Amino acid sequence: MRKVQISGTGMAVPDKVVPNQFFNEVLGEDVDTWLRENVEIYERRWLEEGDGVAKLCLAASRQAMERAQLKADDIQLLIIATDTPEYVSPSTASVVQHHLGLSNCATFDVNTACAGFVSALDTASKYLKADEQYQNALVIGCYGMSKYLDLKDKKTVTLFADGAGAVCLKAQEEGESDLLSALQTTKGEYYDWMGIYAGATRQPVNPELVERKDHLLKFVKRFPTELNPEMWSGIARELCQRAKLEVSEVKMFFMTQININSIRAMLDILELPHDRAITIMHKFGYTGSAAIPMALNLAVEQGLIKRGDPILLIGSGGGLAFAGALMRY
Repeated sequence: MRKVQISGTGMAVPDKVVPNQFFNEVLGEDVDTWLRENVEIYERRWLEEGDGVAKLCLAASRQAMERAQLKADDIQLLIIATDTPEYVSPSTASVVQHHLGLSNCATFDVNTACAGFVSALDTASKYLKADEQYQNALVIGCYGMSKYLDLKDKKTVTLFADGAGAVCLKAQEEGESDLLSALQTTKGEYYDWMGIYAGATRQPVNPELVERKDHLLKFVKRFPTELNPEMWSGIARELCQRAKLEVSEVKMFFMTQININSIRAMLDILELPHDRAITIMHKFGYTGSAAIPMALNLAVEQGLIKRGDPILLIGSGGGLAFAGALMRY
């Protein structure tokens, strides 16, 4: 079976910077202090009116393709992970495929919410490993949740933001880089705890639902604080055990970025220092399925990982969906 290497990374965020002080004015209270002291978010980026996630996908992809030295005709597979697509239908991948000129490319979207990028990375890697017609794949995580926020709901509006991250993957016969182990799982009992519950077949948008703001993102119930740290640490241990690695050998963790305290709690469970995980929410807010590839791109740019380093990508999102991938970069 062939190996898989990350051949290029890229990211893109909107130009519009939204500082915490904006919400002090909108909500009429000091939320900046709480955001700084509790979740360490200082600002975020939001799409302008009229822009969608495809614009961010294109910019991130072009950067990744340039770094991987790939032309449009070199890519045979495009998977986009998002729960804030350009349209309900057709897929965002079809839009991006056209504008990038990927004429030899199969495409589809994946929606496992904020676990989506890792799910898509796992899926694309298995295509490359198992089927010789695929040599290069482009995997994108994108997020435009600012379009689904209620400006008066301080539980959501202060956290969520927009962005895109992309990676190019290539199949190779030999080399140290590879996807070592991966898993995906879901705890569907949480499906109605957080989400956007109007706008599809269950509740098509109508004036009554718009009035109730059911077409916007809602936290319905409070998730147990220990849920993510326990799930993430369990995934880390299982993937390392499968690959016959010690968790302490992992050079860097790339995690869902909604709560810095959950990341630190996971590292405490694993008895690892907090700097073993890169965090990006400080300037970018919570970018959902884009957060992990954005963090990976920044780690590559800053030289925090080198070829052959074991890295762990673990995402979780509404549903609740979980996905983990252990790789040698």
